[in-house]
Amino acid sequence: MPDSPRSFTDIVRSRRSVRGFLPDPVPAADIRAVLEDAQRAPSNCNTQPWQVHVVSGAHRDTLSAALLQADREDRISYDFSFDQADFGDGMYRERARVQGAAYYRSLGLERSDTQGRSTAALRNLGFFGAPHVAFLFMPEFGDGVRVAGDIGMYGQTFLLALEARGLAGIPQTMLGFYSDVVRESLGVKPEMKLLFGISFGLADPEGPASEYRMGRVPLAESVVLHDTPGVLDGAH
Repeated sequence: MPDSPRSFTDIVRSRRSVRGFLPDPVPAADIRAVLEDAQRAPSNCNTQPWQVHVVSGAHRDTLSAALLQADREDRISYDFSFDQADFGDGMYRERARVQGAAYYRSLGLERSDTQGRSTAALRNLGFFGAPHVAFLFMPEFGDGVRVAGDIGMYGQTFLLALEARGLAGIPQTMLGFYSDVVRESLGVKPEMKLLFGISFGLADPEGPASEYRMGRVPLAESVVLHDTPGVLDGAH
């Protein structure tokens, strides 16, 4: 835990997606505290639809090996589709392009280095060296969108609870590309769908991409105010 209490604003604005971790396990009491905080996330009709599997130790290593093997054999098994082409040709695609370019640049990889970029992407399946990973599963109600929203709120609460305790995490869409492998490893029923995973632990201050940071667009690009004057005055 940090030496002194931190404000909510500091916690929110300091949180980032870390892609390099120390191998030191997080104390069980801290993991439980993070889970207790995350359990307070809101959900539609208080259904609390999340089912969370936290994997550590030897099971973590075995699962990582299984994921890497599945990747080599091209055994992709999405529960939910993902294709950056779906972002279209506008601002969403451009934001994704800028993020990718900044990340690979932080690793010293040129755009032309396709092999280096592919190898870097596989670090997802090694959980970026994190000693723990939480997999967030959900049942399907209707089209699943509202349930996925609940899981997203749980995930953000989990990430902020990590940050509040001096820990770090990264939500990983790529872990959901191999949902069948994860379900088999963890004994999860087929009706529970894997949305994403969160690798977590202590950030490695000298690890790959340790200086990598992404900003956010100005409020005016995301927020429309209706009869709410003064909010965006002087905003950047």
